[in-house]
This record gives sequence, C-alpha cells and structure tokens, in this order.
Amino acid sequence: MSIRIALHHKTIYRYDRLVTLTPHQVRLRPAPHTRTPLHRYALKVTPGDHFINWQQDPFGNHVARLTFRKPTRELAVEVDLVADMVTVNPFDFFVEDYAEHWPFDYTPLLKRDLTPYLEPAEAGPRLRELAAAVPRTKRRSVDLLMDLNRQLSVAVRYVIRMAPGVQTCEETLELGKGSCRDSGWLLVQQLRHLGLAARFVSGYLVQLAPDMKSLDGPSGPAQDFTDLHAWCEVYLPGAGWIGLDPTSGLAAGEGHIPLACTPEPRSAAPIVGSYLGEERQVEFAFETRVTRYHEDPRVTKPYSEAQWAAVMALGAAVDQRLQNEDVRLMMGGEPTFV
Repeated sequence: MSIRIALHHKTIYRYDRLVTLTPHQVRLRPAPHTRTPLHRYALKVTPGDHFINWQQDPFGNHVARLTFRKPTRELAVEVDLVADMVTVNPFDFFVEDYAEHWPFDYTPLLKRDLTPYLEPAEAGPRLRELAAAVPRTKRRSVDLLMDLNRQLSVAVRYVIRMAPGVQTCEETLELGKGSCRDSGWLLVQQLRHLGLAARFVSGYLVQLAPDMKSLDGPSGPAQDFTDLHAWCEVYLPGAGWIGLDPTSGLAAGEGHIPLACTPEPRSAAPIVGSYLGEERQVEFAFETRVTRYHEDPRVTKPYSEAQWAAVMALGAAVDQRLQNEDVRLMMGGEPTFV
C-alpha cells in the first residue's frame, strides 16, 4: 500500500516591459534513476508561443531547451507530476568486497569514469581541517558515510537563504549555518577530500504528515509539504549512487525526487536563461504544493466513519436489489444462485 500524491510547482518571472528571452534550459523533470514511482509528468510554459526540445545533459539529466518566438512580459514554468510514495529502504544494496571497508581505492577503470566527481573544487583551511579530523582507521564504509552525514547536520544549522548561488565551504563552516544547497555542497567536498566520489543533487523533497505522533522522537511535519531541495550522492562500488541529506542527517528516501545530479551546483540549476537588452525590473514568485491523490486505508489510518457508512450503504443497496429481483442464494457444496 502507498500514498499517491500530486505535486505542483510553478515559477513566475514578471518584467516591467516587453523583453526578448534567450534560449532557456529547464531541469525540472525527475532524473532517470529516481526510485519514487512516477505516473504522470507535465511541463507547461508561458508564453505558449515557444519551441521545446527535450535533451540529456552530459550527466544523463533531462533538460528541456526552450526557445521563444516573440517578446513577452511574463515567463512561467509549471510542473505537475503524480507519484507513489512507496516506502524505500535506503540500505537495500550490496557493496563490493574491496569497498566494504574504508579507506579503499576505486578500480582504475571506475576511477577514470568517476573523475569529475573525485576532484575537489575547494581546499580552504577549514575544509581541510574537517577532512583531516576523520580517523583513517579501517571501518565499514556505510557506517562512515552515515556518521559524516549526521555530524554535518549537527555542525551546520539549516536556514532559509534567498540569496542566489551556493556559499563556499569556508563560509558555511565559519558561519555554522547554511541552506540545503550549502550543506549539500559541503558534504560533496568533504567526501572528495576523503577519496570518495560525490555529486551535487537538486530535486524535490516531499514530506507527508504522519498518521500518528511519535512517542520517542520528532513527529515530522505537521502538514504535507514539498519544495525544491538539495542533497548529496556518493558512489559506493556495488551499491552505486547513495543519497545523503546533510540537512536532516538521514539517507535519501522515497520523499527525495532527484531532478539533476552534477559535479557542481551551477550545472544543476533548475532554470537557466536571460533576456536581451538593458536591465529590466523583474518580479519573481513561486509556489509549491502537494496533494494526496489517493491513499489506501491502513492500520495507522483505517476507514473513517463516513467511509464505513458508505460501505454499509452500498451493501444494503445490493441486498435490496437482489431481493427485488428475487435472486436467492442457497449454500450447498458450493454457492448456488437461483
């Protein structure tokens, strides 16, 4: 049993006068490796007089390339998708024997394939100190990854930061706070300094309110919620790419729907483009919402009184119709209709 949800995401740019838009790239379609089952996906763009070409970038992410025929005062990008929130076990994988314990070295061929994800992009003193503080003693690779993810969630306080771009690792460590993209990028760099291939992930995070409050820990969100989010993926031989969310300190699950996975944050931006001519006043707005499209009754949320009343009413109606049609049921060796 699962909960089927409908996710809606709309981004709007309004200009104070007509502008000629350059070609735009939109990375708002779930990546091929997402583990959350998807049933429907739609991308709607305003103005309607445009061309759209679906492509894949060098990293296998879906990219919609938009070209516009006429000037406009508004650009709107609207995503609607339907997904099943089937519970995902983030530890459902096997690790190659040689990578079961860290430190380990990737095989030469695999190491060459992972080159863009192994090269550190930053090497500030705080980042080097963070990596050097990790003991090089032999330990299970999975345990190491979970510990690093959890430690970073404690060291970096999550804040909503509306400024564009990603903080450097030095800024995040000095401030002790950052957005999801800041802590995600910090974990990517820390892992690379430890010899582990890691990539930056931009995607949707869907969090549904629990049926019951937890008795021994946080109960989660008070209401259903979705928004753009960022996290990290690390490559373990045998297991493949494993999602780590340093904002929460948890492994990525069914609520994490990746849109773009790249070596650097700038190549994972959801919408990239501009306009020609002199600078214009731009009003930016966005909205996200998640709606429960269908959910089956379950132990923690059984049939409601209204649902039971409807079931009983249907049964009574069937009984009445059988009686009116003089359909009689006798029980012998097997049910017999007369």
